[in-house]
Amino acid sequence: MSTATLSSPPKVKIGPTKLLINGEWQAAASGKTFPTINPATEEVIAQVAEGDAADVESAVKAARRAFDEGPWSKMSATERGKLLLKLADLIEANRKELAELETLDNGKPLGESIKADLPLTIMCYRYFAGWADKIHGKTIPINGPYFCYTRHEPVGVAGQIIPWNFPMLMQAWKLGPALAAGCTVVLKPAEQTPLSALRIGELIMEAGFPPGVVNIVPGYGPTAGAAIARHMDVDKVAFTGSTEVGHIIMKHAAETNLKRVTLELGGKSPNVVFADTDLDAAVEGAYFGLFFNQGQCCVAGSRLFVEEKIHDQFVEKMVAKAKARKVGDPFARETMQGPQVDRDQFEKVMGYIDSGKKEGAKLLAGGGRVGQKGFFVEPTVFGDVKDDMKIAREEIFGPVMSIIRFKDLDEVVQRANRTMYGLAAAVWTKDITKAHAIANRVRAGTVWVNCYDVFDAAAPFGGFKQSGVGRELGEYGLQAYTEVKTVVVKL
Repeated sequence: MSTATLSSPPKVKIGPTKLLINGEWQAAASGKTFPTINPATEEVIAQVAEGDAADVESAVKAARRAFDEGPWSKMSATERGKLLLKLADLIEANRKELAELETLDNGKPLGESIKADLPLTIMCYRYFAGWADKIHGKTIPINGPYFCYTRHEPVGVAGQIIPWNFPMLMQAWKLGPALAAGCTVVLKPAEQTPLSALRIGELIMEAGFPPGVVNIVPGYGPTAGAAIARHMDVDKVAFTGSTEVGHIIMKHAAETNLKRVTLELGGKSPNVVFADTDLDAAVEGAYFGLFFNQGQCCVAGSRLFVEEKIHDQFVEKMVAKAKARKVGDPFARETMQGPQVDRDQFEKVMGYIDSGKKEGAKLLAGGGRVGQKGFFVEPTVFGDVKDDMKIAREEIFGPVMSIIRFKDLDEVVQRANRTMYGLAAAVWTKDITKAHAIANRVRAGTVWVNCYDVFDAAAPFGGFKQSGVGRELGEYGLQAYTEVKTVVVKL
């Protein structure tokens, strides 16, 4: 492993740092602010208004008014689609600024922000813009002299709580279907990464969305987030984050108004490599599937099962790649891995590395901190990992790979399913029978065959078991933001 020298970040334009409520930028009702930190330097970037229950109340009232009284509810579906297209165009026009802002606040390499986050964000808004005027019901032949049809109506006010690992993209995943369906929104960005969400709020207003349609309330989960989940006038809540917090959100929703809930939660995804695969392609795919975005991916292939016939050869190649990975300044062209998002996440990852060592896994690469400033972790590879070890059971959300031997198909399917999670999985093989066996038998919301981390706005995404409830993206993603009404007319 080599490191890129840390330098001062370029002059990145800092956008709004207040709350967006009813089309206006406001200070928090309490007057409080909180710092957002550059994870590469540990320096404060800006102070951001700290929303709490009082601000959520104001935001929900604005969203309810825009939904119930208009102009949003009176706007045609075609016009909603045009506004989403305008927003996508504005994001594209400002992509360099947004990429730099995302890298500054999150720590991901600038190349990833430019080549992954921005194109996927723009694609998502354009995809759902196309759906806006295509959300419709059916006519149904029923017995008797009746005309029966269904309407797909917007669910109402949607509360949306987004994570810090892909701030802009997760904002698009939430806003795109909600706005296409005709809902209004109160959105809380992660406290670690509020800046790009607020800048896009500015672009939302520039695009011409009416006041109150999108309200953005930065703040902390136990205050602002909990207020959204509990609010009696929020009709649906969407959350992406940890399984532990997902339980809390669902409890709040159940205790109040039984609001609709979608949750995209944690994962411990099995990535299965058979001996008959293209070895170099599998190594490259598994490397990307774990280390992308500093390992801060809910679908990270962190349980890497390798068939024993090729195990040693695979490990040798993977360790060499991990050791060559360049870690450092996320604005440097040669950097492949930036810092973890904050100190809490850094310490959590280092704790898992210590656990792996103590439980007897073999440390093959990395395992330490990079530098003395910033939250940088060495790309880490463990071998001889057993299924009952903590690093093989719990979501690490960092650049820590666990390589696990297996003997045959039936064994690896059983072991892959031995988890409370079920978000994603992958298989590497030239045998179509094995590929379909993994795809059919492993309980996960997404299964990749001879690829990893392939996402498209049209492909639904979500988890089995404790990896979540409901689906995002694609036509399935719209279902969470609509109610189906049946109308029967006597003829």
